[in-house]
Amino acid sequence: MSAKSKRRKSWQEKLADSKDLPKVEEITEKMSKRWGTGTVVIPAPKEVDEIMRGVPAGRVITINEIRAILARKHGATIGCPITTGIFAWIAANAAAEAAAEGQENTTAYWRTLKTGGVINPKYPGGVEAQKELLEQEGHKVTPKGKKHVVVDFEEHLVEL
Repeated sequence: MSAKSKRRKSWQEKLADSKDLPKVEEITEKMSKRWGTGTVVIPAPKEVDEIMRGVPAGRVITINEIRAILARKHGATIGCPITTGIFAWIAANAAAEAAAEGQENTTAYWRTLKTGGVINPKYPGGVEAQKELLEQEGHKVTPKGKKHVVVDFEEHLVEL
């Protein structure tokens, strides 16, 4: 089969593909300059989605909180910032894809923010769609430079 005829995986398929994850690895010397020493957990996509699904309406979570939850769960020093962010993005797109297919109770990805309460512009619908959904849940969103942040997001962080 040629590369061109190969069907692209749906977002939901990407979310379901655990690729032998999660795994905990030693932080290498090269990584230690950025992440310190100890171990890093590389989560499975479904684990990130599961945490995101646990955030109720009116509450929010940041990628850093998700990383801390994953690190505790796996007994690691840190949760991988790169894969956690990528898997949150996959979870967001899988949820939008599922919703477009008529599925209900999909992951409320707009409740997952970047560091500092910043809305992730790469999530489905971009900043405007997420801003609207967050405001419907009682949050105030304000521009901060080129970014949009949830005002007083710390007061609305979920405790998982």
